[in-house]
Amino acid sequence: MKSILSSAILFAMVICFQPEQAQAQDQDQDRPTNREVGIIVGEPTGFSGKFWTSDRTAIGLGLAWSFGGRGSMHIHGDYLFHHRIEDPDLDFYYGLGARLLMRDDAALGIRIPLGIQYNIPDTNLSAFFELAPMLNLAPATDFDLNGGLGIRYFF
Repeated sequence: MKSILSSAILFAMVICFQPEQAQAQDQDQDRPTNREVGIIVGEPTGFSGKFWTSDRTAIGLGLAWSFGGRGSMHIHGDYLFHHRIEDPDLDFYYGLGARLLMRDDAALGIRIPLGIQYNIPDTNLSAFFELAPMLNLAPATDFDLNGGLGIRYFF
């Protein structure tokens, strides 16, 4: 379990500390940078990051605490597609990813996040709301739902 956590942290650090030239070349003019970090409150509650790979795609990461069941560390990663809604600062997004719950009987599942993100004008902040239906694959197959509100800082 420790090796999985170490790998997830290393992956996030590699993406996070890439030189600006290695970031998306077609950066959206409404975003100050291609990296965001912040918090999400809900199920789970913790840290959230987003790393834009193009004008309309991003990798979303979460390291949080899940209060469901017996409580456990929650790690997820998603590939996200964004679509502009009427307002130039408002995006609808959806994607596909994976979730790992770190507990005695570690749980692995597939996430399908759906959300909206608002890039707050004249600031380096974005606010978002997300729901993520999930199909747990191991140790048992069942359905679950995550969701929350968050705020992230562009850096």
